Amino acid sequence: MTSNLKKETVHGVIWSAVEKFSTVGVLFIANIVLARILTPKDFGLLAVITIFVQIAQTLIDSGFSNALIQKKDRNQVDYSTVFFFNLFICIILYIILYVSSPLIAKFFENEQLISLTRVVGLNFVIGALVSVHRTRLTVELEFKKQSIITLTSALIAAIISIYLAYKGLGVWALVCLSLINISLQTLLFYFCINWHPSLIFSVSSFRNLFAYSSNLLGASLIHLLYRNIYPILIGKKFSPVVLGYFNRADSFAMYVPQTISQIVSRVSFPIFSRLQDDNIRLRSAYSKYIILTSLIIFPLIICLIILAKPLTILILKEKWLPMVPMLQILCIDWMTDHICSINLNVLYVKGRSDLALRLEVVKKIIGFMIFIISLYWGIIGVCWGRVLYSFIAVYLNAFYTNRLIGLSLGKQIGDIIMPLLMSVIMGAFVLITSNLAQLYWNKIVVGMVVGFITYASLLFIFHRQIIKEVISLIRM
Repeated sequence: MTSNLKKETVHGVIWSAVEKFSTVGVLFIANIVLARILTPKDFGLLAVITIFVQIAQTLIDSGFSNALIQKKDRNQVDYSTVFFFNLFICIILYIILYVSSPLIAKFFENEQLISLTRVVGLNFVIGALVSVHRTRLTVELEFKKQSIITLTSALIAAIISIYLAYKGLGVWALVCLSLINISLQTLLFYFCINWHPSLIFSVSSFRNLFAYSSNLLGASLIHLLYRNIYPILIGKKFSPVVLGYFNRADSFAMYVPQTISQIVSRVSFPIFSRLQDDNIRLRSAYSKYIILTSLIIFPLIICLIILAKPLTILILKEKWLPMVPMLQILCIDWMTDHICSINLNVLYVKGRSDLALRLEVVKKIIGFMIFIISLYWGIIGVCWGRVLYSFIAVYLNAFYTNRLIGLSLGKQIGDIIMPLLMSVIMGAFVLITSNLAQLYWNKIVVGMVVGFITYASLLFIFHRQIIKEVISLIRM
């Protein structure tokens, strides 16, 4: 990687990390505070509505963001075409969601879902107005502006929603958290970014972009539908309370791996799109990505598995204890997320979105079969089914990556063996020392201190070169 690209990478990663960890962190803490005030049922109701909003949001973007980033000769006509297409689609989809809300409420046997669905649906309508603005900043690697905008919006929304929860608004406090957040982001994007769409819609531009994005749309929809089958069937087969536990456990488990994976993927995709014709450099870069993200993700997840119970009691109170075994199992599922992401990014960078779609179809058919069977073993069986699917997905994702750039599954496993082994050794020390403590907060403090010292020592012994590379990049 050239010196200039290294500088852009470091700058992008730093500001993307600031944005993701600060913004997601603020919202994460807000949800913790809200979980202490509200009930699992409140979170279960919102999880039901979020399903339909996420599907609509995926339809709105239609993969155009990645298409614009991947395209080398993008221009104002391309941006404007995407903007007006998103705007038109969002209006149609919101009308459909508005009209369908009574059917959603009937399916889940809860009349409150009618008004909740209609209000929450406004999120994707408002968000569609700034999807192109976000894409432009990503193309230009301007993550600092995005960081300031999203953090400011998240802070204000969190304060207001917590206040509303204390005032007894229940699930509506959760609704306000997301609605206020996206509304403020929209206002700030328009205020801070000097870009406006031209009054033009190019059919040729649309066809060119859609040829790439249509496959991404299909792959994203299939993935989203698969992920949201879980809350739909869990909420129907069990109860909103069980769904609330599952939803919180999944949110806790995904926080670290998904945030870190998104940070690096978000920066690396536009940069490595410039290197799409150089397989040797791509292979080297993605291999380093797997190693570096594994070194961060694995120890944090293993610590969460071991300290899940005391963390749940201290952060969320004892009413959330039933989610602990779900959290521990789902942590194992999320340990492979960054590996799957990097394999898919290879396909996107190479412009082979058709292979990504084909891959999603195969994976989700297998995943759906596993999920249906796992329902017979209750909610814990469902969680273990997710783990089984994640390992199968890693194997399938590696197939096309190896075919396109020669990065085999064996090489990827070789890259993660040492980070995983180091994390397991650290986890053993954390388990032993934390069990010696009596109070829950003592278990957490002792576990984290011992975990940090143990892992830092192992990292210095076995991965000193990685540390040197990171330090050299930061000093540039």
